[in-house]
Amino acid sequence: MANVIQLFDSFRQGGTEWQTVQLTRLLHESGKHRLFLASLNDEGPLRSEVEKLGFHEIPSFPLQNFYNLNAAKQLSRLTSFLRNNKIDLVHAHDFYTNIFGVAASRLAGVRACIASRRETEGLRSPAKRWVERRAFNAAAAVVANAEAIRRQLIAEGLPAHKVVTIHNGLNVAHVTPRINAQRADLLQSFNLPNGRRFVTIVANMRHVMKDQASFLRAAQLTRAVLPYSSFILAGEGEQMPHLQQLAAELGLADSSFFIGRCNRIADLLAISDVCVLSSKGVEGFSNSILEYMAAGRPVVATDVGGAREAVVDDETGYVVKPQDFQAMAAHLISLLRDPEKALAMGAQGRKRVLEQFSCEAQLKRVEELYAKLLK
Repeated sequence: MANVIQLFDSFRQGGTEWQTVQLTRLLHESGKHRLFLASLNDEGPLRSEVEKLGFHEIPSFPLQNFYNLNAAKQLSRLTSFLRNNKIDLVHAHDFYTNIFGVAASRLAGVRACIASRRETEGLRSPAKRWVERRAFNAAAAVVANAEAIRRQLIAEGLPAHKVVTIHNGLNVAHVTPRINAQRADLLQSFNLPNGRRFVTIVANMRHVMKDQASFLRAAQLTRAVLPYSSFILAGEGEQMPHLQQLAAELGLADSSFFIGRCNRIADLLAISDVCVLSSKGVEGFSNSILEYMAAGRPVVATDVGGAREAVVDDETGYVVKPQDFQAMAAHLISLLRDPEKALAMGAQGRKRVLEQFSCEAQLKRVEELYAKLLK
């Protein structure tokens, strides 16, 4: 049995963190490897999720940057940890853990280290991109969570045999509505009005690249045609005040609802009629799209990252150009006007997730990669 470590950046509520927690759970339940965890920052609500699995002693190696004495100290600590626990494989999941994990793996003589890329184009400086490329070159494999990302990495010069596509998996139970949950009760629990049709977007508000502004502009056009339509924005971050102001300027003050971070995603999607991804860049394979589809909701998504690998255009939803809020609005209007078509698209989306993007499929691909690298 090989010793494998999952290297977290933090336990904050984000797509990468959720996928790392989920993979940890799947590997733990599989029992094929002796599993270890470590992080660069031990803060965040998802820590309790891994503690439920029995991981209470999770070493932390805090970094401020890579260019001071503390970085050298933490690198030495992680190197010693890998050696002392006879780690065979390190799996890093984002920019900082890629660099830190690969460096420590090489120093500790670890048999294999996996790096990851989860976005098509990063917001990194040229210096950071150069450092990340060195880490990718030194890693035994680089996991891309979308075929679009794999193609980009190969175009940037990585050998094709080194880059492996493993799509995000989804625990469908996470978005399955509660039995006997009544719409009126769910609406009341979210402080939402009855008698509306809801279009929902689930995305953090930490960066403009999620482009909720385009979503709100599409909402304005939709609302002008369908006065009963309303719009739910789930997520938190420093962009929220600006987006709330924009909603008011667009005349959406009484029909846009900013509900903050949502821990009840199944309930939220149960009251949603159509769901949206509005990003204009820096997306890999969206967890939100998979959640929408698994909940049986039609999706209108921008053509970024792996959106086309998930959404089948005109079958499970629609794909539009980034920032094309007119096209987005046209599709929202058509779906809200035709509930039967929306339900049929949602059913096809759920079927697609169950067949191609399940947790079981994700675990199978990951364990096959581990076996290959450890052979």
